[in-house]
Amino acid sequence: MAKRKAKKKATKKKATKKKAAKKTTRKKATKKAAKKATRKKAAKKATRKKATKKKATKKKATKKKAAKKATRKKATKKKAKKGKSKRKPNAAFMRPLTPSASLAAVVGSKPIPRTEVISKLWAYIRKNKLQESRNIHADDKLKPVFGGKKVVSMFEMMKLISKHLK
Repeated sequence: MAKRKAKKKATKKKATKKKAAKKTTRKKATKKAAKKATRKKAAKKATRKKATKKKATKKKATKKKAAKKATRKKATKKKAKKGKSKRKPNAAFMRPLTPSASLAAVVGSKPIPRTEVISKLWAYIRKNKLQESRNIHADDKLKPVFGGKKVVSMFEMMKLISKHLK
């Protein structure tokens, strides 16, 4: 019996030693994992610092570009103020054209530019209330201009008027 008890004690000691060994290996493993994690964190921080440095340099570069653009704008504004020139119309639109006899009844017989012919025609249409949405109803004066048509669209009207200008 004494031998049995001694064996039991010995096996118990071995079991406790094994448990202790397992615990130490676990502790070692957790320490290694913790070290790896801290290394990863340190690497992340380093990359973040690099990224922020790059962003800062980019911001500086963009600020410099913006400053250059602002100075260019100021220079162009000064030039524009000195030589205030309005947009010039195309010479083809401003060339005086003589209207045909049928168009002269509405617009007048003097040679006038195409733009003025159009504006006078629209004034005549509004005055006599000949427009209905996009369509224009021809009265006695406009029928010969529109080629005998009673109703013409406003887009078609331009094509028909150009035939009466020379």
